Amino acid sequence: MIRANQLIKSFGEQQVIKEVSLEFETGKTNLVIGRSGSGKTVLLKMLVGLIRPDSGSVLYDGEDFYSLDKKELQHLRMKVGMLFQGSALFDSMTVEENVRFPMDMFTHLTKLEKAKRVDYCLERVGLKGNNKKFPSEVSGGMQKRVGIARAIVLNPQYLFCDEPNSGLDPKTALLIDELIHDITVENNITTIINTHDMNSVMEIGETVAFLSNGVLCWRGSKADILKSENDNLHDFIFASPFIQKLLEDADILK
Repeated sequence: MIRANQLIKSFGEQQVIKEVSLEFETGKTNLVIGRSGSGKTVLLKMLVGLIRPDSGSVLYDGEDFYSLDKKELQHLRMKVGMLFQGSALFDSMTVEENVRFPMDMFTHLTKLEKAKRVDYCLERVGLKGNNKKFPSEVSGGMQKRVGIARAIVLNPQYLFCDEPNSGLDPKTALLIDELIHDITVENNITTIINTHDMNSVMEIGETVAFLSNGVLCWRGSKADILKSENDNLHDFIFASPFIQKLLEDADILK
């Protein structure tokens, strides 16, 4: 479990995160939603240590992230996987080399051990046999799956995903959602996903936190969303064609 306690972050005179406290549960897909500029990405970066909060704390299973010394921090980082919005693959490396990169950086495994782990991770994301291809030779959806394989190669306890469906068609986005959810459950990972995709929310939103202007305005599950009386949340979700279609279908079935 990861817990954020009273996080505050400002850039100059603009406060972008305002006393946000949240728990992210283990073995579940925890989604953070909100409009562009709502503070989602800043919150994610504080949780993973890329931006330091002005005040507040982040606890990883009870350990205060910002109180760890260098050695403890390095040990914790080995338990963290990251899936970046643009996949962030190295163009000059093959698929295999991209997935192996964290093991080259942080482990002393043999070449054979690394190769077996790479093969397993690529097979798990449905990319068996694509080891020697370069990122430019595979589709955007396949690049996302390579990113997932790299994110899980060190058997992380915590997985962070920033807009994992950005730039993908709806069918591929659904496959990525299902893959992230299945990996989370199978490996009992604490997974945190930043998204504004309501399809993702309604498919895999086991816990959902809604940010608006840096404030935590609502928290619940996907089942609670349509019953919520939060005006800000309503304005956000009912702008989604997916939700409008869902409600239209519900009316038809009455």
